[in-house]
Amino acid sequence: MSSMWGNKIKISLFGESHGAGIGVVMDGLPSGELIDLDRADIHMKRRSPGFQPGATSRREGDSVRVLSGIYNGKTTGTPLCAVIENTDTRSGDYSKTALLPRPGHADLTGMARYEGSNDPRGGGHFSGRLTAPLTFAGAVAMQILERRGIIVRAHIFSIGTLEDTPYDPMKLPEDCSERSMPVLSEGQALKMRELIETLRNDRDSIGGVVECMVIGFPAGLGRPIFDNIESRIASILFGIPAVKGVEFGRGFKVAQVRGSQNNDSPFMTEEGIRLRSNHAGGVEGGISNGMPILLRCAFKPTPSIGKPQHTVNLETMSDDTVEITGRHDSCIVPRAVPVVEAAVAVALLDILEEG
Repeated sequence: MSSMWGNKIKISLFGESHGAGIGVVMDGLPSGELIDLDRADIHMKRRSPGFQPGATSRREGDSVRVLSGIYNGKTTGTPLCAVIENTDTRSGDYSKTALLPRPGHADLTGMARYEGSNDPRGGGHFSGRLTAPLTFAGAVAMQILERRGIIVRAHIFSIGTLEDTPYDPMKLPEDCSERSMPVLSEGQALKMRELIETLRNDRDSIGGVVECMVIGFPAGLGRPIFDNIESRIASILFGIPAVKGVEFGRGFKVAQVRGSQNNDSPFMTEEGIRLRSNHAGGVEGGISNGMPILLRCAFKPTPSIGKPQHTVNLETMSDDTVEITGRHDSCIVPRAVPVVEAAVAVALLDILEEG
């Protein structure tokens, strides 16, 4: 199934945006791992609306109810099942557009794939709402990784053309998780807020890029060719709705430099072999090299905008226009930061446990 991911640590997402609830089943977790659900709740709140500017006015508490897999605060080793109830749905917002496929959404492709049987309310199973249980799974994975000395952090790299200070590819990045605009530069945060508000007032939206870094991941994990670290991480990142691009290290900029500028040269230290630079982003030949894993993923602008857009009318089978009402983010990037951290954490725990 497309909603299942993983080799050793398997996750399965279920539910729809306007259904009774959403959730995740995690299978393959090691037993005896302490899981602080209060810490997981803090991570969940970073994704939920109300914490960031430009977010939807839909107010979901995203309270997680663990049905199985944790006993006395520790993982049991059996499947962990967590459910999040949907409590603030307004399905009537979608009655007017049921016959007018929304540009940039999966309305048409979902209809074609499931022959009209898919739930169209709020995007159904295609909705960004499904990133809530993914975020919880990542919060669990991050706690297990931390006990193994592995830290996952992310920040807003850019919104539109406004860029934050990039991570130093050689150092532990600053933790900006408690900021409503998780950026390193406070000056850029103000400009980003202003841009998002301008787009909101103009009934439009904007996209951006999230940068993520992992410190402490051991060398020698992963496999070459099709099951490499980059493809594994990218596959789960592309499961986040609105992600349209993923790059590692220098990414596409490697095409602009010479090999003498891009190669990461090894050298000897008292601790062993180290690399003088990290243009590869911590992965070579699909295998971790012990340097920080550095990646970025691009998010498209939120397709639900209030401006009139061209579409087709499925009842009259003619051209038409649609104006999308309801509650939507004018920029999803601030809310996407903890989701990216979560996805990367799940991927790396899977690779780590697989060995």
